[in-house]
Amino acid sequence: MRRFFLASSLAVAAGLSACATPYSQVTGERYFKSQIDTYDLKVVAVDGVYPLREPALVEPGVRQVTVRAAPTPAQAAGTERTVPLDVKACTRYYLVAVKPTRLSSDYDVRVDHQIPVPNCERAP
Repeated sequence: MRRFFLASSLAVAAGLSACATPYSQVTGERYFKSQIDTYDLKVVAVDGVYPLREPALVEPGVRQVTVRAAPTPAQAAGTERTVPLDVKACTRYYLVAVKPTRLSSDYDVRVDHQIPVPNCERAP
């Protein structure tokens, strides 16, 4: 019985310490809706891990972010790209596709905006 309490208290302590660690978020939602050459993206994977939610929660550091643009008449599935992103602690990144035209399948990935994550504590 004593082992059970020790194991469960260690699990709770580990869970609480995980809450205090800084994290960041990456989303493919446009922040500025008025820019006509930018389009939403879908965050497919971060460092090969497929997030179950968006915004994807990521640890700070240089990350490989795989995104997918919306389908176009030329490509029904949309085009995927993997780009490096230097993620800072406690920051939400809004990524967008920048296209020359709305029907173009070719695009560049750009950080549209970044804001602080609410209630996130940066490491000292």
